[in-house]
Amino acid sequence: MRKITAPGLLLYAITVTFAAFDWLMSVSPHWFSTMFGVYYFAGAFQASLALLIVVVLLLKRAGLLRGVVTVEHLHDLGKFLFAFTVFYAYIAYCQYFLIWYANIPEETFWYRERWEHGWSKPAVVMVFTTFVIPFVVLLAREAKRRAPTLLVGALSVLLGRAVEIYWMIAPSLHIEASFSWLNVTGLLGVAGLFLGTVAWRLGKGPLIPVGDPYLRKSLEHENV
Repeated sequence: MRKITAPGLLLYAITVTFAAFDWLMSVSPHWFSTMFGVYYFAGAFQASLALLIVVVLLLKRAGLLRGVVTVEHLHDLGKFLFAFTVFYAYIAYCQYFLIWYANIPEETFWYRERWEHGWSKPAVVMVFTTFVIPFVVLLAREAKRRAPTLLVGALSVLLGRAVEIYWMIAPSLHIEASFSWLNVTGLLGVAGLFLGTVAWRLGKGPLIPVGDPYLRKSLEHENV
């Protein structure tokens, strides 16, 4: 696993970046942004950390990680989520600021379409759920060490990520802001399939690397 982790992260970054170009940016064929790939990657990585926190907390509550995942590990997960929340917000703001400052019509229309005709509401929800709420909730050191506050921050990020992807795509297909239950059921269907696969894989082996020589050191880990 240690041998494939580093190349796997690199492959993940590359594939997610080009998937953002091919599947999301291409929905608006006359618009482009060289920052869009890293913008999507930052949000995807933030959401993956949020999902990891939710899964760990559920397993811990079920007693499957008792004595393995400690407050110190929760603190580390909170720091990771907080860091990538700031990184995601930085990239998102940089893309918006550069396009706004340049004021080139071929670029600004993308944001204009996503602010007019009722699309400003999901945009505001997205800003609060992906940045403001997790940033405020996880700002204090003690907050990162408590499961309830970690869960609030993680669930806020996951909700905001779903709203953000809808906000990226839908304005290119509908001029007026619209909502369909098909959007929710489609999301729940894909999420259910993914979570079912994760649960199936988790049940096929031990939840901790019992043969890892660094396991004991990890269990005794303490934050300064």
